[in-house]
Amino acid sequence: MGFCHSGLNVLIRRIARGPASVSCCSTTADRVAELESEGAYAVMAAASKVEQETGKKVARLEIGQPTFPTPQHIVQAGVRAIESGQTKYSSPSGVQSLKEAVAEHTTKTRGIKTRPEEVVIGPGAKPGLFLTTLALVNAGDEVMYPDPGFPTYKAMTLTAGATPVPVPLTRDGSSFEMASFEKLISPKTKLVVLNSPGNPTGGVMPQNDLERIAELAKQYDFWVMTDEIYSRLLYDIPRAPSIYSIPGMKERTILVDGFSKTYCMTGWRLGWAVMPQQLTNKVELLLTHSVGCTATFTQGAGVAALTGPEDDLLEMIEDYRSRRDLVVQGLNSIPGVTCPVPAGAFYAFFDVSSFGLTSREISTKLLQEGLVAVLPGTDFGANGEGFLRLSYASPRDQIEQGLERILSTLKTL
Repeated sequence: MGFCHSGLNVLIRRIARGPASVSCCSTTADRVAELESEGAYAVMAAASKVEQETGKKVARLEIGQPTFPTPQHIVQAGVRAIESGQTKYSSPSGVQSLKEAVAEHTTKTRGIKTRPEEVVIGPGAKPGLFLTTLALVNAGDEVMYPDPGFPTYKAMTLTAGATPVPVPLTRDGSSFEMASFEKLISPKTKLVVLNSPGNPTGGVMPQNDLERIAELAKQYDFWVMTDEIYSRLLYDIPRAPSIYSIPGMKERTILVDGFSKTYCMTGWRLGWAVMPQQLTNKVELLLTHSVGCTATFTQGAGVAALTGPEDDLLEMIEDYRSRRDLVVQGLNSIPGVTCPVPAGAFYAFFDVSSFGLTSREISTKLLQEGLVAVLPGTDFGANGEGFLRLSYASPRDQIEQGLERILSTLKTL
């Protein structure tokens, strides 16, 4: 028995909202009233439901998770750490050996001397985003972030009691629309969030835009948080520019990165943030009172990732490059679809506005009738309307099947 489109839309919205209140005793705080799940998790659950109901497999192109295994030398380092007894509490800000490896890696890749005392380790990169925002932002402050952009940026802003200020991107998704960005700056601007290479667009912010943002940060005295979780996943340039590398910006920048995407370690939950030492002390307190610490043995695996061979990484990047080219060529061959070439990450953000339906309506139709799961652009903000996101981190056979299904379904519109 199949779903109707309206029924599937209701399911996705219910999953995104979470369970409903059941009694007066389950009333929750205002700070979580506007929080929503990430759209990827909602669509993933809806796709599983379709598979259960229809008995047919869905081409799963909705989630940004590498299908490659964690490189073996990293796995072995984690196993050795467990076998050697590294299963106890660690320092809330991370073990010294990993902080040293992160500092050395950051110094090498960003060209700015970084000390271990300026590094905070967390269970994933999200604590570096979320907890640092809580340490910096007060109620009434404004936080600017990309729209379309990673949903956690809005969530962490709302939780901190601040005002979200979404900034539109250029049509190719590479950067802020700089004229709009400058108009949106106000005396209340406390934090500006960058994401390059970006999710959902795969765009890489050009050096001249970063330099202009740096000038404005100094002029208006705001912090910059640069989310560089996809920094190693690049296809057309050797390295993405980083605002952290611009002279005079280290003291007002938080650089967030991690292991999930580059080293295929999504389930290991390991990331880091680099920031001025006076701020690491505050974020460490938040780590202490929230997660306590990051698993010690995963940190041993992190050291191996940063200091070990990169053959697997380089092979993976070449594979992603091939998948990207397949996706871009396939999407642009569909009448009515336009897909810019993403320079990094593993997402294609393609324009389907010509079909006269909303992004959610089209993504629902693709799932229900085409058996292919992609995300509506509005899962990443209002400015994502008219776009869909496809993840080419999925296996190549699913990508090829998904492209065929997208073509056949959109032909009916």
